[in-house]
Amino acid sequence: LLSDNPSQVGSVSVTVKVLDVNDNAPEFARFYEAFVCENAKAGQLIQTVSAMDRDDPQEGQHFYYSLAPEAANNPNFTLRDNQGN
Repeated sequence: LLSDNPSQVGSVSVTVKVLDVNDNAPEFARFYEAFVCENAKAGQLIQTVSAMDRDDPQEGQHFYYSLAPEAANNPNFTLRDNQGN
């Protein structure tokens, strides 16, 4: 359990840069908080996120996700676009 040894708990913030030109910026469909255990395996899915944009019809929305250039070569994080929201 996380509360068993607080000295072994770490956190990192993730910044999302939104590139949008219309009235309402896209937003996440809900609040996300991911946890990674020390025994997580390479390639293991940690979190799936979904976004929405109030300017576009629900069926017409498609968002593209990518890592920032400075993070793209970090072997500890990968991102896969599942071609959805």
